[in-house]
Amino acid sequence: MRGAHDPPNGTRLGAQSYEAVAARTWRLGALRGLEGTALLMELVRYATLAPSSHNTQCWKFGFEDQAIVIAPDPSRRCPVVDPDDHHVFISLGCAAENLLQAALAHGFKGEAIFDSARDALRIALTPTVAARSPLFDAIPQRQCTRAEYDGKPLTGEELRLLEKASSGTGVQLLLLTDKTAMEKVLEFVVQGNTAQLNDPAFISELKSWIRFNARDAVRLGDGLSAASSGNPSVPAWLGRMVLGFLVTPKAENDKVTRHVRSSAGIAVLVGPAADKASWIEVGRAYERFALQAAALGIRHAHLNQPVEVASLRSSFANFLGMPGRRPDLVLRFGRGPTLPPSLRRPVETVLI
Repeated sequence: MRGAHDPPNGTRLGAQSYEAVAARTWRLGALRGLEGTALLMELVRYATLAPSSHNTQCWKFGFEDQAIVIAPDPSRRCPVVDPDDHHVFISLGCAAENLLQAALAHGFKGEAIFDSARDALRIALTPTVAARSPLFDAIPQRQCTRAEYDGKPLTGEELRLLEKASSGTGVQLLLLTDKTAMEKVLEFVVQGNTAQLNDPAFISELKSWIRFNARDAVRLGDGLSAASSGNPSVPAWLGRMVLGFLVTPKAENDKVTRHVRSSAGIAVLVGPAADKASWIEVGRAYERFALQAAALGIRHAHLNQPVEVASLRSSFANFLGMPGRRPDLVLRFGRGPTLPPSLRRPVETVLI
């Protein structure tokens, strides 16, 4: 969303620059010549390129007989913004979708089954004919782009492809492109944004996941880096000190208003039920939406305040014409700039 100074582009940070680490992280690897544990590690690498709330990377991966298990990492929860682990399980779904796309490209069909007894997703892998899809190819291009877009509408065909990509498994996608409807969503976002930014616990949790400079981002490999958020780089101590003065409800609401009004539309994803298995399916559907958008050169970013602030959910669902349901994700989309990608921790650190 929204630390040592960053060096100029390309300058070395010790042994590694942010750009070099990002390029290595977001590479498309070879599709042949891997087997056994090396292949499983490569599939997990693709899975870790999925989005997660605050880029916490709240997952662990384990290898079983002809299967990969994805489980939540409780040490990376965000209890203030996500007290019921809603975002955690959506993030697991995003990781699972990347893994399934990568498995097929490497010659394996994956079947994902949620194991409620251990709150984990087991993906069984069966050999098949390799099929490299546009969604797989888009994995290194996908990003949440927190910037202003160009304000131009998408074509009907582009909207159809986004809708098709996210269909299935009971998840509904609502595409709002009418300016009146978008302004109404913006009202909910501003209300939620104001509530969150007036909550000291929310600000404290957010601070803990911001990487204010490239050195810290490279060292930790997680969190919300200044580079990928379009924000200036500052020493961590200074960033933590001034965040509360700069990230105010008025400043952030002004920014989100510009962001929404520059977007082509807003997407809302709603799962079939308010449970962990459904949240995983929402994550999978969202990741297909995000990958299809990236394949089309379309950017997106989250506007999840109306679903994160519990007091707004019911009225937001009523506005959407879905009383009694729990909307899961709110996104804006359109064409805009590409920002530096966020970083990831090494695969070895996310294995059980």
